[in-house]
Amino acid sequence: MKKNILITGGAGFIGSHVVRLFVTKYLSYNIINLDALTYAGNLENLKDIDHCSNYFFEKVNILEADKLKQVFEKHQITDVIHLAAESHVDRSILSPLDFVYTNVIGTVNLLNTAKEFWKDDFSKHLFYHVSTDEVYGALGNTGFFTETTPYHPNSPYSASKASSDHFVRAYAETYHLQTVISNCSNNYGPYHFPEKLIPLFINNIINKKPLPVYGDGLYTRDWLFVKDHATAIDTVFHNGKINDTYNIGGFNEWKNIDLVKLLCKLMDEKLGRNEGESEQLITYVKDRPGHDRRYAIDATKINKELGWKPSVTFEEGLAQTIDWYLENTEWLNNVTSGAYEKYYDNMYANRG
Repeated sequence: MKKNILITGGAGFIGSHVVRLFVTKYLSYNIINLDALTYAGNLENLKDIDHCSNYFFEKVNILEADKLKQVFEKHQITDVIHLAAESHVDRSILSPLDFVYTNVIGTVNLLNTAKEFWKDDFSKHLFYHVSTDEVYGALGNTGFFTETTPYHPNSPYSASKASSDHFVRAYAETYHLQTVISNCSNNYGPYHFPEKLIPLFINNIINKKPLPVYGDGLYTRDWLFVKDHATAIDTVFHNGKINDTYNIGGFNEWKNIDLVKLLCKLMDEKLGRNEGESEQLITYVKDRPGHDRRYAIDATKINKELGWKPSVTFEEGLAQTIDWYLENTEWLNNVTSGAYEKYYDNMYANRG
């Protein structure tokens, strides 16, 4: 059966890399990118493939149940890779309901649409839900998140994602929908909207603006190159066990302050600045509420069962990421104008 795969959030950061990979790798598949084009959704992320005959775009919000049904009927959707989500913790603290609507109700809308459209034979279809390691809560100085770690979300964002994970599992159990879930660590790479740490700091270093580091800077995260995440999603989609969960991580823990100092060093080298010049921009700011101390993914399962592992070291991936932003200043300038500037000022102006 020919696959017509709906990828939600396909104009966003991770989604655009997944769309690009599937469109260029699987020429016999039709890839339908569904995105509401909110602040972080940007069709410029995909302008290199928008001419491809197996690529289609639908501007639809997953809260619009009637329009979802129309898209399923129009394109005869066979499978879903669901990435559409509100994803920034700081924004979830400011406006929790936005995250409930999109991440919870939007996901249930999508599940309902798939359930109804595929009801004749669920065995021919897959609903793949892409989630986050933040649903597991925080770790101490040791240990790792595994697929069996109990959920313990600590922010409105992670609570909304935990809820959506539970609904996907419930639909598999109650209605026998074929599903798979993956929980990933922090992504970085090209096309990342500059509200998250790495693209934010790259942009600020370029413009010699302060680098706002939360608290003592010792918060620890596992970092995953976005192109490696896209290949992991490809692997899980095609070979993952039905109704199972896979953790996807970079085997790559960094304390925030150490990451920022490495970023400063690499940026100084690439911009021809004096050594240590960008480090002087580091500014410690008031911590955000409910800030999880440490995340770390154990990605052993996907490695052993499916053969996936990261293709680049963090230093290699970070260097590629910096090069991309320096070579795509027009993209960066476009996404950091207007509404983004107002949001940025609101988030950081009074945190010193």
